[in-house]
Amino acid sequence: MLPGSMYYHFPSKEALLVAVYSQGVRELESATAVVIEKVLDPWDRLETLCRAHLETVLGDSHYANVLIRVLPDDIPEAAERLREIREGYERTFRQAVDQLPLVPRADRRALRLMLIGALNWTALWFNPQGRDSPRALAKKFVGLIKETQDGSSSA
Repeated sequence: MLPGSMYYHFPSKEALLVAVYSQGVRELESATAVVIEKVLDPWDRLETLCRAHLETVLGDSHYANVLIRVLPDDIPEAAERLREIREGYERTFRQAVDQLPLVPRADRRALRLMLIGALNWTALWFNPQGRDSPRALAKKFVGLIKETQDGSSSA
């Protein structure tokens, strides 16, 4: 394909990025929707959501990797649209965190953002030949959060 051929389908490189970004979100939404719909326990639901997210971004999804590595502010011309796309996917995490039986003083927004950040950062350091699978990492991440909910930790 010639370099200019893509502009037959996309009016600009920003439009191409939005299309790729959207496809990454669709892959993540598809991977997570199927596995969490039948999980009723809130902690198990969050762990399942995290596992599906990790399996997608740590797999061969080049689209999902664009979602992880490109921040909306990196592309000012498309920033608003990229934020809207990302917000749609993050709604799944918001709902999962909102269902958790957390201590009253818990900051659910900070928890959600921290968790998504940790999951996304994994794409930069994960070793497929290492000791932890995406499933094991999801269990550890959620386990660390769950451990703080005994009411004895300080905020």
